[in-house]
Amino acid sequence: MELIEPTERFENQIRLYRKEFLDCKDSMDGTGGLETFESPKEWIEYSKRNKDPLTVSKGLVPATQYIFVREEDMKIVGMIQIRHYFNDYLKRFGGHIGYSIAPSERRKGYATMMLKTVLPKCRELGLEKVLITCNKGNEGSRRTILNNGGIYESAVYEPDEKVYIERYWIDLN
Repeated sequence: MELIEPTERFENQIRLYRKEFLDCKDSMDGTGGLETFESPKEWIEYSKRNKDPLTVSKGLVPATQYIFVREEDMKIVGMIQIRHYFNDYLKRFGGHIGYSIAPSERRKGYATMMLKTVLPKCRELGLEKVLITCNKGNEGSRRTILNNGGIYESAVYEPDEKVYIERYWIDLN
């Protein structure tokens, strides 16, 4: 498994990843707005711009986007995004990291592996601890966070989505 910043080399795999989520009508957490981009190339450029504090889209914070690729068939099995710091929304509801696993690849341990692989990259950004959130009742995501040392802090109500969100911290030291 390999964690890679998206490039044009993966355009077709990105297209297939997006299609799988749209076909299932599932949310694409941690994909940096992929659902709004028909063109993988445009999404890749958007992701690159949003990494840089000087070119990040209005209302967002700088974030590094990764794809998690299974090397034997070069399939994208997941995506994960590190937000470099918080805005008000992320501080309360979104956290430092968002991620998703392709519906066809769930329950294979990929999410736990992907999160474990990205934590050193958080340290490289200077983060000492990271906040990760998941919807209450999302057992797969909850287990992923706990398997990586997450400590439950609280649950908060997110009024726009009308869901309770559980907040977990992972100490990187």
